[in-house]
Amino acid sequence: MQLNGLHHITAISGNASLNVAFYTQVLGLHLVKKTVNQDDVAAYHLFYGDDIGRAGTELTFFDWPQAGPNRPGVGTISAIMFGVTGRAALEWWVARLDSFQITHEGIKVRGKNETPYLAFLDPEGQHIELVDDEGKLGGQPWKGSPVPAEMRIRGLYGVRSMVRDLGPSARLLTETLGFRSIDSYQSEHNSTIAVFEVGAGGPGTQVHIDIRPELRSGMPAIGGVHHVAFRTPDNEEHELWREKIAKVVRGVTPVIERYYFHSVYFREPGGVLFEIATDGPGFTADEDPEHLGELLALPPFLEPRRQEIEENLKPIQSLKFEPVTR
Repeated sequence: MQLNGLHHITAISGNASLNVAFYTQVLGLHLVKKTVNQDDVAAYHLFYGDDIGRAGTELTFFDWPQAGPNRPGVGTISAIMFGVTGRAALEWWVARLDSFQITHEGIKVRGKNETPYLAFLDPEGQHIELVDDEGKLGGQPWKGSPVPAEMRIRGLYGVRSMVRDLGPSARLLTETLGFRSIDSYQSEHNSTIAVFEVGAGGPGTQVHIDIRPELRSGMPAIGGVHHVAFRTPDNEEHELWREKIAKVVRGVTPVIERYYFHSVYFREPGGVLFEIATDGPGFTADEDPEHLGELLALPPFLEPRRQEIEENLKPIQSLKFEPVTR
């Protein structure tokens, strides 16, 4: 029984129209599912990924305009990492971000392998990093993407969290979830960041933990991350994972039917919300692959409430990101 890496990362937006425009037009991701938060049906839940939103390529957003600004701090996720292939791709992204006047930090390197990466913020302050995946991520291109196939985002590379004390979080990762400690490096704040990987290892499987005992507790909101989910292949292993985690972590949820996958949620000792999610059934369960994300999709248990739900949702407007010509 082994986790296979990241399944998805779920962040928070306060402007669904701006969010869709940026992630599809600038980053070139595919909006594969436009649905609602099943626990708050007055809010959109937007899923982005590769051509069909395969597990491991998905970044999702809850649309919570009233949430206020994100408060960084311990117990939160501080960066979403995507993979692109090669230094040339990172240099291409530097030029692309410049063309849209998106502030970035330039290409830097980190870790014992001196892995190149490019950090920037989305329009709502979400911290994004593009990291050289050395061709090891296998997301399939979306034919409607404005980004050339060789430069595209290929999937999730990793995630970075902040905790006060590494020990309890590291023990859960290694002793319960099957992660391995593989590296550490210094942050721009001179803190130590410990790197863990799971499964086959490498891009798509990494958790970076920034050890920040001096920080206050954070509060995820607009521009922040709600949770990170890890992959398990099927319902049988998913049940086993819940049983295993429940022996060492309090407050593990029951298995929750999300229709597109099954979920179990729990907080790791540092306060970050984790999820274990099944790879399937996936986003083609209720929509044709050629028309994913075009209409509001509701799982069968919410379909009887469609009229009420649609009346309470603010329509997503068509916005346009234009590069600045010089």
